[in-house]
Amino acid sequence: MSSLTALSGAATAAFSAVFVAAPSVLLRPCGIADTRQTRALARMVGARDVVAGIALVLAAPGRPRRLAVAGRVASDWTDAVALAAGLARQDRRALVSASAVTWGLVCLAAAVLDERAGR
Repeated sequence: MSSLTALSGAATAAFSAVFVAAPSVLLRPCGIADTRQTRALARMVGARDVVAGIALVLAAPGRPRRLAVAGRVASDWTDAVALAAGLARQDRRALVSASAVTWGLVCLAAAVLDERAGR
């Protein structure tokens, strides 16, 4: 059986690859104008998260996996804070920040459950 951490990593990588291929998928919910510059930033975030997701898939149990999870969670939660502070519309801030926090929580919960199950 695959670890829950690996499954959350695969989901992270797949979801984030969409941002690399189609940045408007990230920009639109954020209420950010779709320009060459903002597409580059969305692709950068997507690429970072693809790498983080792959790290979750490949990380061995124990310290390597805990470090990969810590990096993923830190990225998500700093995204949530930055977007909450920077997006113009209140409704967008809440939605996008909640999404980032949730992704971090899913990855963290997967890792905790894997550790408890000895995976």
